[in-house]
Amino acid sequence: MTHRILGRTGLKVYPLGFGCANAALLKTDPKAVADMLNELLDQGVNVIDTSSSYGDSEKFLGRHLMHRRGEFVLISKCGQHSSHLPGAPWSYERISASVDQSLRDLQTDRVDVMLLHSCDLATLKKGDVVRALVDARQAGKIAHVGYSGDNDALAFAAAQPEIEVCETSISIADQRNIDHGLSVCREHNVGVLVKRSIANAAWRDLSQQQGFYQKYAKDYTERLRKMNITPADLGFDGEADELWPDIALRFTLSQPGVHVAIIGTTKKENAMSNLASSRKPPLPQETIDQLREAFRLAQGQEQWVGLT
Repeated sequence: MTHRILGRTGLKVYPLGFGCANAALLKTDPKAVADMLNELLDQGVNVIDTSSSYGDSEKFLGRHLMHRRGEFVLISKCGQHSSHLPGAPWSYERISASVDQSLRDLQTDRVDVMLLHSCDLATLKKGDVVRALVDARQAGKIAHVGYSGDNDALAFAAAQPEIEVCETSISIADQRNIDHGLSVCREHNVGVLVKRSIANAAWRDLSQQQGFYQKYAKDYTERLRKMNITPADLGFDGEADELWPDIALRFTLSQPGVHVAIIGTTKKENAMSNLASSRKPPLPQETIDQLREAFRLAQGQEQWVGLT
């Protein structure tokens, strides 16, 4: 798979990116995580996604990856879990201070994309948080302004002229944003990053689920169960647990308008397997249609929303 241009930012990105939440918040070996990240960079993966709310994730990257700063697109998020900073929550002052703190922790003078981390629609409409990032861009602290979120807030953010990148939930078990917000992103040429791109391995038993996003696993697992579809139904031969990660990632990357699917594993073998899947062709349209129809029928009148 070739690199893609991240919307109107002009940034050239590989379709697979690495998210640092699990690697930072789980008690993993820092050297093993650093080795995995360096191997991914060696293999051409050039999107690193973090947040000020992911524990010491920014500090970890500052210590272990900034010697290769020119080789990757650095994406961070601001606005959550920042009570130690001045200003009221989601105020201009708090967002501005959060940007400055991220730069210090990351040991860099500029972040390529800074995302507002899941602030609600009412907050977005007030405009102060967006203005804070626009001013940070004008000051050279960030290169591009973005939003991370779902549903109505995503659709609103994507239509704002200042927003150049959005990160949202899209997977086999989280399809609402494909129709609800992704179309708005395409209309405005907004770069799209996808979080939880393989639905937290929803095909596994809940007892096997772990990690920072474990809170989503129950919903995703229940959704996939209700979808009542298997790799064999989709024309794939083999063990379901081995086939689903490939199918799930390729489903996400096959959606028009998606530029990068973020993975967040702490195991190098999983990362390399995801990388191999990202290099395969898109799923056949028939397979995509089957997964979309299974989701539509399973949700019924409930209308499952994107999980923020």
